[in-house]
Amino acid sequence: MVAERLESLDPASVTDAVSATYAEGAKAVQPELCCPVDYDARFLEVLPAEVLERDYGCGDPSRWLRRGETVLDLGSGGGKICAIASQVVGPEGSVIGVDMTPDMLELARRWQPEIAGRIGWDNIDYRRGRIEDLALDLDQLDLWLKANPIDGLAGYEALQAETERLRRDAPMVASGSVDVVVSNCVLNLVAPELKRQLFAETFRVLKPGGRAVISDIVSDREVPLALQKDPELWAGCVSGAYQEAAFLEAFRAAGFHGVEVLVRQAEPWQVVEGIEFRSVTVAAYKAPEGGCRDLGQSVAYRGPYAEVTDDHGNRFPRGERVAVRESAFARLGREPYAGAFTRFEADGGSPDSDAGADADGGCC
Repeated sequence: MVAERLESLDPASVTDAVSATYAEGAKAVQPELCCPVDYDARFLEVLPAEVLERDYGCGDPSRWLRRGETVLDLGSGGGKICAIASQVVGPEGSVIGVDMTPDMLELARRWQPEIAGRIGWDNIDYRRGRIEDLALDLDQLDLWLKANPIDGLAGYEALQAETERLRRDAPMVASGSVDVVVSNCVLNLVAPELKRQLFAETFRVLKPGGRAVISDIVSDREVPLALQKDPELWAGCVSGAYQEAAFLEAFRAAGFHGVEVLVRQAEPWQVVEGIEFRSVTVAAYKAPEGGCRDLGQSVAYRGPYAEVTDDHGNRFPRGERVAVRESAFARLGREPYAGAFTRFEADGGSPDSDAGADADGGCC
């Protein structure tokens, strides 16, 4: 039974409150845990009713996936987003689902063979772990504990050593190994003191040039402490919600660039004590590899604004060439900036020229 009030917001207390509710949510439908989402009906046809009914999301990050990509789903639950992603990325892509709740993983793994048979391929790998610690595979640690039960201080020290070994030598998700990290209404379930680590882990596992596409609940004001200590509101995606601007800033602070709001729910999902809670879907990018050499390259912002400023404080007045380093030159030619800038090599040539712009009539 969940306590009426959390005595503290330490990770153990929050995890217990969330796990208890979602364990029940794996066994029976909990409608208060989700808000309505319109998914592409084509991808739902292969899913059994039990998986469809036990989906507790607030958005659809799978809309922004592409064929052939390696996708990591944080808080994969019963596997709905993973099954959709599997169809989108195709047999040449792959999907990793990470969840900490054994009951949810049991649901996802139980239906996995049948779903794979309906799709025509099986490219999903479900793993047990915490989304703020993507290096530690809890299934592997559990196997070790069964073979090495803790007995006194020596046993505890051995556990600590094995935990660090697993993180170092056999990470659940390796650094720079996935193209896209998605999540559907799960980041807000992480304890406040672990949220910075959560964003850092998301950044770590992405390949250079990769991106995060996250659907989550945000608030229009900071959530007061009294609401944060309500265990039911924690499980209901309210207590741990970021204030909207702070949510976007958390991506930038973790090293992401090009943070953009893809979808923002117009009407609030809930209003609690005058605070509006709504769903947003945000994309954020990890910079591609590129050196800091000065190769004589420059960029010109095309408009329509008089000027823009990037996440590093660099100003780009409309139409003016601004000298940039090699890494920025590469970054501004990729999503989400592609088309917003014209890039110029040192010799004046541009890889971004509008090919065929004068095809109908040429220049006068």
